[in-house]
Amino acid sequence: MSYHQLAQLEVLNAVNAIRTEAELLEFRDYIAQYFAQKAQKAIDDLWEKGEINEDTINQWGAEHMRTPYCDKRLPFQYSQGD
Repeated sequence: MSYHQLAQLEVLNAVNAIRTEAELLEFRDYIAQYFAQKAQKAIDDLWEKGEINEDTINQWGAEHMRTPYCDKRLPFQYSQGD
């Protein structure tokens, strides 16, 4: 069994134990914190290697990386109310 499949089983087991809205919100928070910590560590590593600096972060803050409007919806996109 792959690590991906094992991770899926772990998540399913955790979700199966959720019984209340409060537990669901707590679970979501743990997942968000986990990925935020991974992102922060990656940024810290880039900073320590000198691959990014304060100027880089200021440039990121000034970028406008929005997705251009598209008339044709992709099959996986949902409209409001779906």
